[in-house]
Amino acid sequence: MSTSPEQITGAQSLIRSLEYANADVVFGIPGGAILPAYDPLMDSTKVRHILVRHEQAAGHAAEGYAAATGRVGVCMATSGPGATNLVTPIADAHMDSVPMVAITGQVPSSAIGTDAFQEADIRGITMPITKHNYLVTNPDDIPRAVAEAFHVAATGRPGPVLVDVSKDALQAMTTFDWPTDVALPGYHPVTKPHNKQIREAARLISEAKRPVLYVGGGVIRANASGELMELASLTGIPVVTTLMARGVFPDSHPQNLGMPGMHGTVSAVGALQKSDLIIAIGARFDDRVTGKLSSFAPGATVVHADIDPAEISKNRTADVPIVGDAAEVMRELVAAVREEQNAGRVGDYAAWWVTIDRWRDTYPLGYDAPADGTLSPQYVIERLGVLNGPDAIYAAGVGQHQMWGAQFISYENPRTWLNSGGLGTMGYAVPAAMGAKVGRPDAAVWAIDGDGCFQMTNQELVTCAINDIPIKVALINNSSLGMVRQWQTLFYNQRYSETDLHSHRIPDFVKLADAYGCHGLRCESPEEVDATIEKAMSMNDAPVVIDFVVHRDAMVWPMVAAGTSNDDIMVAREMAPTWDSEE
Repeated sequence: MSTSPEQITGAQSLIRSLEYANADVVFGIPGGAILPAYDPLMDSTKVRHILVRHEQAAGHAAEGYAAATGRVGVCMATSGPGATNLVTPIADAHMDSVPMVAITGQVPSSAIGTDAFQEADIRGITMPITKHNYLVTNPDDIPRAVAEAFHVAATGRPGPVLVDVSKDALQAMTTFDWPTDVALPGYHPVTKPHNKQIREAARLISEAKRPVLYVGGGVIRANASGELMELASLTGIPVVTTLMARGVFPDSHPQNLGMPGMHGTVSAVGALQKSDLIIAIGARFDDRVTGKLSSFAPGATVVHADIDPAEISKNRTADVPIVGDAAEVMRELVAAVREEQNAGRVGDYAAWWVTIDRWRDTYPLGYDAPADGTLSPQYVIERLGVLNGPDAIYAAGVGQHQMWGAQFISYENPRTWLNSGGLGTMGYAVPAAMGAKVGRPDAAVWAIDGDGCFQMTNQELVTCAINDIPIKVALINNSSLGMVRQWQTLFYNQRYSETDLHSHRIPDFVKLADAYGCHGLRCESPEEVDATIEKAMSMNDAPVVIDFVVHRDAMVWPMVAAGTSNDDIMVAREMAPTWDSEE
């Protein structure tokens, strides 16, 4: 590719590098150290900058953009507090394998290490929570650093990369030279699985009596939903989709048992516990899935496939470790299973399905309507899903509403359920929904938020209103930090220490929405739910906030208490399922 030989500033080189990296949108806020880059940014016809109101929101918006589109999200901030405000979304992206590049300004190189004004060692701070990061003090190095950052963020196991550029490097003159290829010694993600391991996995599948496909968010990141469908259809094995994998396998499919883990379905939790073979693909045996690790799936042989070799046997020892891209792993596994079947070795799971269907019939997901006639939060979220359908995108905050969003909306497509899974970041929903709407402007995008989460980042409604980003917010207002209150109900003798937010009185969320240039609606009864949602759906000239005033003591069930065995899953406060002893 030919490059321009003229002398330009490092700042111009940075913006041109973003253009060459095909970054079409950057979420950010200017400040002293990054200010030189904002001048040429004003002239770019390829990079749209969206001025957020808080750097944390810039990071979450970049995450939402990336999660909804599959492209690399980009955020930008100045040095010191601007950079440190990005730490939470960077950590969030690291935990959830979200491809993101964060650009930060740094104090002049001569001042680094002197505790200069707005200096922070953001490279050192983020070292544990990035795939890689850079401190650039030579303007000639800017294009290479940006090219490598985008390559590292998007390949292998996706994740965040930080590029910290000193102010003098932005101001100095340089010659722009975009690298035609990226060669990183030591960075060679393995995508093609080992054939011997694939054949062994296929053999185990044909011999198993109680197998389960345990599918994680890595399958979405690998764009491998089609390969998953082929593998599941060929084998007839039940599928469980983690919180991060909702939508990668259609909820309407009879083989989908739903979500496993702390608030998973009884059939999904039970299937893993009683399985004799777990085929884990793009999942990491997180504690929220396994419960007490020593008691997790005690009779199961484990096939574990992941792009990141560090995940394999990290928590649960893998009997058959497979390093590779999820799509390639499943394509080769399909071929190997077909060979087994052609040789007459076909798995017989009929008895297993009888057991699973009994669990599904006996312990379906459900909820009780409040006896006092107040609004059930589960009903609100269920109707939201029904009225918007499977093509809408839902970004959830963290807490009870997040779990209800995962449970009571039917997901048919990947990249339609966005949430903070690993880090559990309150305040994720509104900026993530904003980023998703920017990346997929034709989709209906809903933030499902709680009144606690919403009050952490709701200032970004201003960003949405000014920039014509008409997201919609379903605010599940129970006047509490709901999940913490649930734990206090169950484990702290109903001593509600510091969980009452008084949100039914202060603030008035409808007035707040109006003040932010949005449409504010309120719904307080079951009879109003459909009409209120439909009214919000018809309003597309500005963001919409619906204050759903819901029953405060609604609980998320089922539940596996932290640190306990999945065998102790509760389907109601005083009720646990009875597993059949012969299983």
